[in-house]
Amino acid sequence: MKLYHELATWWPLLSAPADYAEEAELYWRIISQYKPDIEDALELGSGGGNNAFHLKKKCRFILTDISPEMIRVSRELNPDCEHFVGDMRGIGLNRQFDLVFIHDAIMFITTEEDLEKVFRTARKHLKPGGLLFIAPDFFKETFRPSTSHGGHDDGHRSIRYLEWTHDADPADNLFETEYAYLLKAGGEPT
Repeated sequence: MKLYHELATWWPLLSAPADYAEEAELYWRIISQYKPDIEDALELGSGGGNNAFHLKKKCRFILTDISPEMIRVSRELNPDCEHFVGDMRGIGLNRQFDLVFIHDAIMFITTEEDLEKVFRTARKHLKPGGLLFIAPDFFKETFRPSTSHGGHDDGHRSIRYLEWTHDADPADNLFETEYAYLLKAGGEPT
């Protein structure tokens, strides 16, 4: 996907870390109800590192993502976290963690076979008694078509987006999200 490669440097303007504060706090409240003694966590599919920016205050976070460009963005935001490029369907760090955290990157896993691979990856990285926490954007049972929009400015660059999420085939387990981006650098369209 172009957003996570060629447009990765725009990520902090598209999806600012501050936009994740409330959600990250909610996640931590839920996580700590089930596992209050977390020292270290692995995030699979960390993207630009926005969740970890908030959650690393609670425990040590190690971040992974399939996109080297997004890992670069995350390293700028989270220089105090370890980062690894790798696919959540098979990355192996030869380490175990109290928590494996997967946010919306799970939405890119579209087959049962790949989902099983993600679960195997999570399991091999969990300490005995560890917790797997997955936070998808949608569930089939409660899915509703939606649109959203937003964006941010940094003084030199600006981005605005329109997002449309719909279910093209209700008989399958997939939904589609279409994006339109408007980019400006130095006041001029890019």
